Amino acid sequence: MKVNCPTCKEIVTWTDSNAFRPFCSERCKLIDFGEWASERHSIAGEPVDPEDLPPVSGGRQADD
Repeated sequence: MKVNCPTCKEIVTWTDSNAFRPFCSERCKLIDFGEWASERHSIAGEPVDPEDLPPVSGGRQADD
């Protein structure tokens, strides 16, 4: 299957041998990661108030 790299739009073959799929290269993968990390990409929806989230469980407990 052929897909376009989400970053540079180059045509990429979607195979197990492409470690960076759906990207064409590690460079494009890291560019995309940076876009998400800097919040230039986002998922549409209403912001969530942290006060409305359930408590997190199952984590490590601090030593007393």
